[in-house]
Formats: sequence, C-alpha cells, structure tokens
Amino acid sequence: MLVLGIESSCDETGAAVVSDDGRVFSDVVQSQVRLHAEYGGVVPELASRDHVKNVTHVVREAMTRANATWSSIDAVAVTNRPGLVGALLVGVQAAKGIAWGAGKPLVGVDHLVGHLLAVFLRRDGAAGALPQFPFVALLASGGHTAIYRVDGPHAGAVRELGATRDDAAGEAFDKVAKLLGLGYPGGPVIDRLAPQGDPARIPFIAPMAHTKSLEFSFSGIKTQVAQWVAKNGVPKDARTIADICASFQRAVTGVLASKLVAAASREGVRDVVLGGGVAANSALRARTIELAAAHGMTAFVPALASCTDNAAMIAYAGAMRLARGERDSWDLVATSQTALPRATRKGRGER
Repeated sequence: MLVLGIESSCDETGAAVVSDDGRVFSDVVQSQVRLHAEYGGVVPELASRDHVKNVTHVVREAMTRANATWSSIDAVAVTNRPGLVGALLVGVQAAKGIAWGAGKPLVGVDHLVGHLLAVFLRRDGAAGALPQFPFVALLASGGHTAIYRVDGPHAGAVRELGATRDDAAGEAFDKVAKLLGLGYPGGPVIDRLAPQGDPARIPFIAPMAHTKSLEFSFSGIKTQVAQWVAKNGVPKDARTIADICASFQRAVTGVLASKLVAAASREGVRDVVLGGGVAANSALRARTIELAAAHGMTAFVPALASCTDNAAMIAYAGAMRLARGERDSWDLVATSQTALPRATRKGRGER
C-alpha cells in the first residue's frame, strides 16, 4: 500500500509517499524558518499564507521523486490535529481535493501519533531493529512534551503518562537561545555550542528532576537563565555562552531521559522511543541510549529527518489507520485539539 501524506500543522509544508511497511519513497519539506526568524517564533498568519503558496509544488515534487502516479497511490493521509488551525486547514483542504479528484480514500492523522510512529520509518533502504509494542515514548518538541505508553499504532492505543505543566522542552530551548542572542530556532544552535562548554560551571537546576511524578516543568530553568543574564548581562565571550548552553542542555536532557526510563520501568516495558523535534538533540539521544542500557532496556531513536515535522510520519500513521479499515468522510475538519487522552492532573504519573 502506498500512501501520500501531507503535513502543514505549523511552519513546515510537507508531502511524502510512504508504504505501509515504512519505506519512504519521497519526503519533501518546504521550511519556513527564514520567514519567521526575524520574529523569533512562528507567526500563524504568515505560516498559513506560505502553506497556500507551497502546498501544490511540494505535493508534485513528492510524487515526482517517488516516481508515483495517481493510479499507484492507494490513499491520502493528512494532519488534521493538533496545530495552528489556519495552517492545518491548508493541508486538509488540499488533501480533500486530491483524494476526491483521484478517487482515493482519505484519512486524517493526529500529528502526535505521527511523531510517536516516526521511528518505524525506513529511509534510504535502512532496515534496522524496530521497537515492539508496547513501548514507552517521549515526545518532545516546540509545542509538546509528554511521555506516552504506546500499545499499538493508532490513537486509541496511546495513553499519556505525564506531560509538561508549562513550557514544552523545545520552547525552552528557543527562549534560552533568544535570551543569549543566538537566533531562532534555538535548539540546533544550543546543541552545536554545548559540547564546547563546561556544564558544571553554571549549575542550572532542572525543575522536578527529583520527584516521582512523570510531569515536567521547564519555565523554571528558563527563568534561571533569564536571572543569570539579568545579573551578569549577555555574555560577550564564546566560552561563557558555550558554558551556559552546556549546563542548560544537560539539565533539560537529563530530566527528559531519566523520566522516560522511569516511566518504562513503572510500566514494565523494555523498549523506549524518542520522537519530536527535540529528539534530534545529540545529548538527549546519547543520554537516552546510555540510561536505557543501564536499566536493561533498548532505546530507539528515529533518523534525524524523522524527528522534525515531516509528511512521511503522517503517511505511515495514515497507513496504519487504513490497515484497520478506517476511513474519514469529506467533512474532515482541522482542530487544535489532539485526539490523545490526557492523564488527570491529580496523581499524574505516580503509583
């Protein structure tokens, strides 16, 4: 089965052709980073307009790279939640038009489910080991940070175990980078500078690092950096900036990895998975693999191209819905709300 996937939930216009066994035949992403960089974050109206401008070209390019024809495509999958509603609408309407015109089934995909299943994508012929259900996954990005138990490849088999109370991890990276004058997006810059610094020189404290709860909080460590900058000023020397990046990154990635492994231990699960844009962070990948091995677990990290927003994960997640016999009608709508159930605040993540 070949599925055309379309992704437009935020600031990436994506289209991909993927088979139901995870083989990626094409994955085209039109980034809007330069468009939003001067604002230090995504401007929803600008994002929507750019999706309108690029979606047709991106879909055509994905079809061309995959050597696919409309007769060879079995279905169309599109992100319809959660995200910026205006941006989502562009992708949903494009997918509806394509599916209707080509006479193909249409399925909507929860963006978070796409990230949770991105580890199953097989790029460039890669065919390594894959996690087994159930597994416990950390989804960390600019808009979401949560730990999930995943019992199967569909939304109904996913259960939240704990999430952030405030900022997402990726948002904290971006805000700290802005405080240091490092530009947007901040995650890749901090990841690049951190290995050059001393993480012990400025001992930032990771919030909620020593609690039994599986919840996170990143507003506090962002405030710690802001207070340091307010007291000392923005560093002028590269060494001090690298030291701040190293300390901040170690605190954040340490708590992410440790709570992921703790969640898997509580659930009696031996496979742990990373997903989302922050999963591209080299320190988080290394720490997760190391900590999982120390606890007799196996960590699975997606290819870097599968971490950030992409349409390949949407196509694959759509293929899993299709395999269950699921289809969506033409009244498919875009919404900012995820379909994944949330854990209750009281006692979340504690047993």
